[in-house]
Amino acid sequence: MGDVRPLEEARMRTMRVNRVQLLNCIDPNLAFITELASPSVGCITWCQREHLNDILQSRNRTDKLLDLLTRRSVADFKKFIKVLSKEQAHLVPLLVTDGGEIFFVSGGV
Repeated sequence: MGDVRPLEEARMRTMRVNRVQLLNCIDPNLAFITELASPSVGCITWCQREHLNDILQSRNRTDKLLDLLTRRSVADFKKFIKVLSKEQAHLVPLLVTDGGEIFFVSGGV
């Protein structure tokens, strides 16, 4: 089940609704992107990591990362959430669905 592609509609809708906040708030620094590509996480490929790190503007890097995530498996998306929760836990509710319910975060959009 974790290798299901694409992401289910509820997750995609949550990402669309909160995209502007995610673009403004996720810090796609080198350490974060590298952890996503690390063998222990494997959320993105090393080639994708290199491509993301070549993007100079943080917002553009986040935009590309979110695009990549929509094409990855549900298992990869969950890995991303786990890494995000370590350093940027306040952003997790912008991406998480719970039992079919969507967490909408108001303000800033």
